[in-house]
Amino acid sequence: MVALVVARMGYFGFPCPGCGSGGAIHDSTCGFADKGRSSIEQAYIDIMATLGDGPKDEATLRGTLPSWSGLHGASLGRLRREGRVRTTETGLLEIAPASVQAERLIEPTVEPIRTIHEHGSVSGCHDNAIFAMVAWYEMVGLSWEETKDRVLTWLSESGTWDRGGFEESTPEELVEGKRHVYDQGYGWREKAEAAKRVIERELGI
Repeated sequence: MVALVVARMGYFGFPCPGCGSGGAIHDSTCGFADKGRSSIEQAYIDIMATLGDGPKDEATLRGTLPSWSGLHGASLGRLRREGRVRTTETGLLEIAPASVQAERLIEPTVEPIRTIHEHGSVSGCHDNAIFAMVAWYEMVGLSWEETKDRVLTWLSESGTWDRGGFEESTPEELVEGKRHVYDQGYGWREKAEAAKRVIERELGI
């Protein structure tokens, strides 16, 4: 059953539902910093395996899992936000078809990273902003090459690179310098919050 559930989820990475980290290191403000990878993965698998038996309302889902916890609730929330679990017309929760999951939004649409994506970075927060962008794309399941391409496009289209303030000589060099963020599966939220404050102050938004 576990193997079937994982296969149905495709590439997911089981990110922490609190901070989005895909590794053992959580953001400092994460409410699940005390939870290990196995506990996080199990919460997702519990939910998907139970819904794999058929659609259920949330109360039934909770009642079916005697181990239901705040971690399960947060994991369900992330599964719903990412389009992996959806609500039917009759109000039941069900696993979204693979075709629907594949179409889920990849671009950052939640704060604080939406501000970075829409307005670009400014001098004084480049490191945090680019860290957050790389960590976001890793979290939603893109390959490193896909992540690199999207961050390079963002650097150009948002005007971030043209604003200057970089030690690197090319955008490619800049993004390659954040490969460790992708490889380690760091969370994006803490860095995004720090960058958002600077961007809003500098751009007056």
